[in-house]
Amino acid sequence: MGTATDSKGFGSAVANEWETPDFLNAQKRLDKAAEILKLDSNTLEPMRHPKRSLSVVVPARMDDGSVRTFMGYRVQHDLALGPGKGGVRYHNDVTLGEVASMAMLMTWKCSLMNLPFGGAHGGIRMDPNQLSQRELERITRRYTSEILELIGPSQDIAGPDLNTDEQTMAWMMDTYSVNRGYTVPSVVTGKPQSIGGSLGVLQSTGYGVALAARRAAEYAGLTGEPTVVIQGLGHVGSAVARNLSKAGFKVIGVSDAHGGLHNAKGLDIDALMAHIDKHGNMYEFPSADKVTNEELLELECHILAPCAVSNQLHAGNADRLKCKVVVEGANSPTTPNADDVLDSKGVVVVPDILANAAGVTVGYFEWVQGLMRLFWTEEEVYNRLEGLVNNVCTRVFERAKEKQLSLRMSAMSIAVERIVEARRLRGLYP
Repeated sequence: MGTATDSKGFGSAVANEWETPDFLNAQKRLDKAAEILKLDSNTLEPMRHPKRSLSVVVPARMDDGSVRTFMGYRVQHDLALGPGKGGVRYHNDVTLGEVASMAMLMTWKCSLMNLPFGGAHGGIRMDPNQLSQRELERITRRYTSEILELIGPSQDIAGPDLNTDEQTMAWMMDTYSVNRGYTVPSVVTGKPQSIGGSLGVLQSTGYGVALAARRAAEYAGLTGEPTVVIQGLGHVGSAVARNLSKAGFKVIGVSDAHGGLHNAKGLDIDALMAHIDKHGNMYEFPSADKVTNEELLELECHILAPCAVSNQLHAGNADRLKCKVVVEGANSPTTPNADDVLDSKGVVVVPDILANAAGVTVGYFEWVQGLMRLFWTEEEVYNRLEGLVNNVCTRVFERAKEKQLSLRMSAMSIAVERIVEARRLRGLYP
């Protein structure tokens, strides 16, 4: 069984579990937005901590008959706007603090995009690469059963994240449905289309990042054929590369977890992706120089898109970046200290809560379609997505210019403002 904790009356031990570097960085950004909005401590303090967290022990039988135990988490940060929404990640380094920071990030992301969701997130501490498919299924189903009291289409809707995918979501949906006695498609998003998944989900985040990059290029006054460097050529990064190439941008550098490639004259993205499909990696791709991930981030370019993992741009390398715009395809790739350095250099940073919010937005579309049992065409999905992203970009850019704010603080202030308004109108119970 798990142990649930509410932020009202939480003990110091629980607070210490939350207070990891990731969570403290998330709090710093909230505090900075609160200063801009001139919020008092009574308004700010409830938003600085998760509303609810659940830590669960997840025992599972391995293929050799042994039983291993994993730690799992589900955190709901704020539910003023609606049910929780957030991913589930599988990784050796998953902690309660990391999950709490992601839940807080989801609160701002959903609020900024004007979605009827609060922020939530979850994860299991394990290395999925060391486990078989059958073992992953058993672990996923047991984890789902342990957090059953928190999740549901009107409570908390999960989605895929680091090292989880549509199969993971299918297992979670089925486990929840079996326990309820009937099929509940909208308990998760990002599931296969054959069991209620939406069209456009797989490419939506990368499509949104590319759209945000195009708008940021206009905002920063970039002309001609802007050059782009992309760290992380996974689902998101590859979609960013393809979409920006089609839009007339020149992708000159890409990387994965093992290293990267650079060609100042531009990479042929279609040929590169075909090479990766054939060989399973990007190495030996002709007409490109090998670079490390560290070197890739410091290449001279117009737009840098970190689409890998968090904390890639930090105080140790921010001063060496030679880009004009950073578009955050990953969650929290830039630390607050790096923000300060980049701001002093005049680098425009499109924050994650705007740049990669297309993923949760299409997740919202899937949730709605599941509740209605009425599905949209791919064209309808992308038209709705593009309209929302463009509208939010306009609002963020306009406020940044009007109030002389960075794009991050502009986006944060809009998001926090909406949460504060919802909390004020709902009042304090009892």
